[in-house]
Amino acid sequence: MRKQYRETFIGSFTNINKSEYEDILRKENSKLTDKRFNKLKVAIAPNLVDKELLKIFKEYNVSTVELEAQSMNDYILKKCGYVHNQENIIKATKMIKWKRLGVSLQVGIGLPDSTKIDELNTARELAKLKPDAVRIYPMVVVKNTKLEEEFGSGKYEPLTLNQAIERCKDVIYEFNRKRVKKISIVKQNELNESEETEIIAGPYHVEFGQLVTDSIWYDSIVEKIKNFNVKVRKVKIEVNPKELPNITGYENENANKLKEFYDVEIKSEGNPDIKIGKSKITVMEVYSN
Repeated sequence: MRKQYRETFIGSFTNINKSEYEDILRKENSKLTDKRFNKLKVAIAPNLVDKELLKIFKEYNVSTVELEAQSMNDYILKKCGYVHNQENIIKATKMIKWKRLGVSLQVGIGLPDSTKIDELNTARELAKLKPDAVRIYPMVVVKNTKLEEEFGSGKYEPLTLNQAIERCKDVIYEFNRKRVKKISIVKQNELNESEETEIIAGPYHVEFGQLVTDSIWYDSIVEKIKNFNVKVRKVKIEVNPKELPNITGYENENANKLKEFYDVEIKSEGNPDIKIGKSKITVMEVYSN
């Protein structure tokens, strides 16, 4: 069993000259307060992974390598301008695991020419590699990129916010079915912090990840309410206190939708005895015939 440690994500090495790798890692290592329990995490394109690179990573306290996989469809990867292919992703993952490093895989949502089916197939294929984690990236259009040109000319149409939420949910459900334990969504506000990465179109929301989480909880609540054999007017939903905001939803959206579409009111309550991700729903009032 691996020791628990704190990781610092230092960014992508894909567009950095190879000769600079060690200098960057050396500087980052100097910031670590305790190298036994403080480690580094880096991202890189799968085609750049080799034995020499992994040896450097091991030497400089890198604990996890995040592969910028995005898709397991070679046509889509080529369409997006990526140099790597499916074979590179598989080979790089195996090499990282052989070096006893953690491996995280990036998954793109809404890539050019990518469909919901493509993304689900990618999730299935990536899950077969048994990654330690996956990170989901909903595609947005960034200023001064090729994608901005395609968006401007009408060759690329980004997903709407609701479309992106639904497709992220579907991918998360697929990873859950395949028992991938650590699933996260990139924090979009980190992508929009400078003019160089200014987002001009696409499913951007400062709380995008929260919206996806809320929507997953909404689906779960609706399913449980439908299983009651009575017409429910009001329910009490107990969850771990840490997950209370997920029940009512961002800006009370879940509570509002339940009232609008199912005429059900909810009362949320924290219960520390309930495990994260679980809930207990109790009927408080029903409609009379």
